[in-house]
Amino acid sequence: QVQPKESGGGLVQAGGSLRLSCAASGRTFGTVAMGWFRQTPGKEREVVATIGWSDGSTYYADSVKGRFTISRDNAKNTVYLQMNSLKPEDTAVYYCNIRTRTIYWGQGTQVTVSS
Repeated sequence: QVQPKESGGGLVQAGGSLRLSCAASGRTFGTVAMGWFRQTPGKEREVVATIGWSDGSTYYADSVKGRFTISRDNAKNTVYLQMNSLKPEDTAVYYCNIRTRTIYWGQGTQVTVSS
């Protein structure tokens, strides 16, 4: 079992920044990738960014390219999402995702961007 624990959400004005963190505990050996997804009411959960755990390869959704940066600290089993130039449409619940042989989800953290 792997337990992801998110932190760092909150309320920010448009144009501002937030940094999300997700610390993984438990049986993290064999982690393939970690990432961030987000979801708004009535919509499907969508990928925001992912990072390969061994090679650090990254993927970003087109909507966040150039504004968000995903990074990892392997020693701390932690993944970060630096979010800059936030827009009201970034408002969502952000979920941490950990992929080993099983996929694990965090409980989510609310990000609200006011206009």
